[in-house]
Amino acid sequence: MKSSKRYLAAFEKVDRFREYPLPEAIKIVKENANAKFDESVDIAVNLSVDPKRADQMIRGTVVLPNGQGKSIRVLALCKPDREDEAKKAGADYVGLEEYVEKLKSGWSDIDVIMATPDVMSEVGKLGKILGPKGLMPNPKAGTVTFNLAQAVKEVKAGRVEFRVDKYGILHLAVGKSSFDAPKLQENIEEFMRTVVRMKPPAAKGQYIRGITISSTMGPGVKVDRSDLLTLLKG
Repeated sequence: MKSSKRYLAAFEKVDRFREYPLPEAIKIVKENANAKFDESVDIAVNLSVDPKRADQMIRGTVVLPNGQGKSIRVLALCKPDREDEAKKAGADYVGLEEYVEKLKSGWSDIDVIMATPDVMSEVGKLGKILGPKGLMPNPKAGTVTFNLAQAVKEVKAGRVEFRVDKYGILHLAVGKSSFDAPKLQENIEEFMRTVVRMKPPAAKGQYIRGITISSTMGPGVKVDRSDLLTLLKG
């Protein structure tokens, strides 16, 4: 696949063998994000974990201080007595049977699905449909809860779920290229603090092997791990 002139020009600005301090890495990513749309800024964190082992599966949520820069569409699956609570908290779609049927038919015009524990017997039947799409509610991700109001508000405010892939890498959109550099840095630092706290006891060797940030259409920029971890401690 042939790369565009724009990508090649951006690629030349990045030293592939250098790890940059976070502020400098963010500056380079923003400079290279010159597509005709507001590109996302993504982070990839390579961890020394074996995702096949349950005691090394890294999965959780983080509230990004400045959000991801996009509107999150939330579906709350619950019984009628909790529908008003979810609606007032900002859920875009609220109900149960109607939406279970829509989901079965292939509807997926949502970003996050919340559910109360008492309806999971119905929602669980959608596992084969929602699982591959990353939409299946899960207690560990905070998307199965009786406290729908708080959960919906947190998601709307910037709470996002992350999960290590089969290669031991975490991927997350941490904002938009239009964000001010300090806002991107705040989001990245908060995410990395969460990742560091989740280090499993069974993980061997250097926990964080590498960190790369990039815009949607731009090349990856390596971040200096030691510098960032020192920054987090400060």
